[in-house]
Amino acid sequence: MVPPIQLIALDLDGTLLDPSEAISPANRAAIAQARALGVRVVLVTGRGSDIPLALARNLGLSDPLICAHGALTKDVCTGHDLARIAIPREFAAPMIGFAQQHRLDCAVYVDERFHRLAGGQRYMDDMQGPNWIDVPSLLELADREPTFIRFFGTACVDAINARFAGMAVHFKYETWGSFEELAITSEEATKVHALDRLCRTLNVDARTVLAIGDSRNDVPMLRWAGIGVAMANALPEVIEAVDYVTGRNDEDGVATALERFVLGPAQREERSA
Repeated sequence: MVPPIQLIALDLDGTLLDPSEAISPANRAAIAQARALGVRVVLVTGRGSDIPLALARNLGLSDPLICAHGALTKDVCTGHDLARIAIPREFAAPMIGFAQQHRLDCAVYVDERFHRLAGGQRYMDDMQGPNWIDVPSLLELADREPTFIRFFGTACVDAINARFAGMAVHFKYETWGSFEELAITSEEATKVHALDRLCRTLNVDARTVLAIGDSRNDVPMLRWAGIGVAMANALPEVIEAVDYVTGRNDEDGVATALERFVLGPAQREERSA
């Protein structure tokens, strides 16, 4: 018998958030119902901490937040770090120097702020606000250990791949339509590693985890969880990697998955038994 779900791990972009970056009423209601049953809800995202923390608090969540592609685990109530895995200086410094030399469009995440070369293009709506800082030079960050580094656009991604292929860091590729992005983290900083560590701390068995996502960086997490669900809007390779597919992120896909695996009659009966 499949054990009842104890923890739900939710990706944000393309999963819980709709195309306007809002959380639908149906998704909100399903999350609230799951929490009322005692199920933990953990947001697991590639974003920096500011917006995910605000979303978690808005949803009334109290379980830790995993962000920065797994490099940061945060206490939602206090905002304090529970875990942080930075890129070692020996790897970060050459990439930052190369980006500065070639004026690559990138963002270096240090002290939970994105530092970008002044004059860079804003590709996405979230690339603004007090946590985005334009700097005249990235070299002042070369002696730091950033949480992660983002490279924007195919030309930048190709340049980093050509120069640093084989470096002992983690390369995370995202595509947004025709736009390509590459995020660099420590080898140990992945969503699945962070979720596994958190579940061990919480004494939650992987078999009792429901994970939902849409990107290729979600695949290891979806495969690790007892039940991994891909969004209908996910890349084909993500859909092929899992056994279950739910609706799109603009069609309450998260709520549909929670109704099936957490809130349905069979799950309610098993919890009350």
